[in-house]
Amino acid sequence: MAVKTHRLLTAVLAGIVLSGVAAAPALAGQGPSTDAVPTPTLGWYKCYQFAECATVRLPLHYDDPEGPTTEIAVLRVKARNQAQRVGSLFVNPGGPGGSATQFALASGSFLSDALTARFDIVGVDPRGIGASENVRCFSSVREQSEVIELLNVPFPVTAAEERDYVAGSKRLGEACSTTGRPLTGASSTAEVARDMEVMRRAVGDKKLNYLGFSYGSVLGQYYANMFPDRFRALVVDGVINPTAWVGNTRQILDQRMRSSDGAHKALIEILTRCDKAGEKFCVFAQGDPVKRFAQIANRLRTDPIEFPDGAGGTVRVTYAVFISAVLGSLYTTEAGAMVTSIAADIAKAQEGGSTAALLQRVKAAKASRAYDFPYENGVDASSTVICTDGRHPANASSWPAAVDRRDRQAPYFGRSWGWIDSQCANSTWTVRDDDAYTGPFTRRTGNPFLIVGNYWDPATNYRGAVAADRLAPNASLLSSNNWGHTAYGSGVCVTRAIDNYLLTGKTPPKGKVCTDSLQPFRTPVPAAAASMAATTGKQRPPIAAPLPESILIPAS
Repeated sequence: MAVKTHRLLTAVLAGIVLSGVAAAPALAGQGPSTDAVPTPTLGWYKCYQFAECATVRLPLHYDDPEGPTTEIAVLRVKARNQAQRVGSLFVNPGGPGGSATQFALASGSFLSDALTARFDIVGVDPRGIGASENVRCFSSVREQSEVIELLNVPFPVTAAEERDYVAGSKRLGEACSTTGRPLTGASSTAEVARDMEVMRRAVGDKKLNYLGFSYGSVLGQYYANMFPDRFRALVVDGVINPTAWVGNTRQILDQRMRSSDGAHKALIEILTRCDKAGEKFCVFAQGDPVKRFAQIANRLRTDPIEFPDGAGGTVRVTYAVFISAVLGSLYTTEAGAMVTSIAADIAKAQEGGSTAALLQRVKAAKASRAYDFPYENGVDASSTVICTDGRHPANASSWPAAVDRRDRQAPYFGRSWGWIDSQCANSTWTVRDDDAYTGPFTRRTGNPFLIVGNYWDPATNYRGAVAADRLAPNASLLSSNNWGHTAYGSGVCVTRAIDNYLLTGKTPPKGKVCTDSLQPFRTPVPAAAASMAATTGKQRPPIAAPLPESILIPAS
């Protein structure tokens, strides 16, 4: 980044009171202060029938507050009970790459009535994402599609697929480091946290209230450490260890986060419980489910299944498609029934049969990544955050060996998760955000914040929540026994605990564990277990999960 011309101005203005909000001095290591940026005036207008929308231009670089800007989009759904309004609740769905404005728009479907009555629900689309100014790494859809086609498998398995994937990863990294500039060099999580701090002032809140899921847990922890005295209540659910996210060595991301370990642990637990439950409660209980699953998967490596799709074509179920479908199912609260049904259907198909249910599941996992008009920047945006936030190996050619190691340590999923950051290799992803935050993550915050982890999360391994809790001097860990990715909405206990903290500021007792969530194989086959939605009228949060782009996550 070129030398900035406004550092002295920033330092002087950092001590001035802006729009009635006392500016605190910037913390050592946090990077440039946001306090030199005057509080924006939001020109709210009615949108989506019941929401309000606005856009605002914020500095591309906060140490150059009068320099280039980028457009940030914000949406709010106002509290139903304005007389008892607590304030605004900023929400983020994760990803990275998920749209916070669309998440806020859908908040009535998954947040409790108690929260939507007393909070304005606010979504700020991160830089480069959603309705904010989009990062764009390619000059045309055609150019982008040529690269995406090299990555157009759930994950590479064969040597030929690995060669294509490495080549595509290099081209993606090079494109984002050239055509994607300058936004790719100014969209790290730290910049998003700074934007959120400015928007806190813009909506008129003295302190921030925040609820972030999955990658949104990284954003929440960054904010808590960069602005430790500026939040009232802050919840992170589906938690990533921030030191692992940044990385202290040149390891691939999954070696640091161990997402594949969490997915493997959940799968083996399901298959073990299936065996204990027996055929009355589990469709895959015949014989030894762990061994049968391995046999099915190994056969698919050399002998994919191909059968008519009902529309004149065929569906080819490869090993990668099968494992991707299983991983997607592990994201749901009904993971036990879904995973074992897929395995049973594959076994049946290998024996010469097929089912419509199997066809639907594998179509989701096989969905193409090739894009058509208009330009869709999901891969560009998620890559920008992952690659600029963390430290990565030097060359994409080293990924096959690293992924093989992970797959030996966490069978089935080490290969699926291991390729998520291959475009980030330092020799080809050369753009940097000089103002990225790399820690520390041990600040004592003015108010306690809440860390939420569930035992069987296949993406944000429960160990991430434990590690984050150990880092934070003033946080409380809430654990849950639910299945799927993240915990909110999976059971009454964990949902009420989060709601109560956001409404009152009081964390649940340290070490509290919720054990009332839906568990697999409690209902005889084929009776369906009652879902959370059926009993509460609420859905699970539509989390933007950090899976390979080709995997479509089933609704939970």
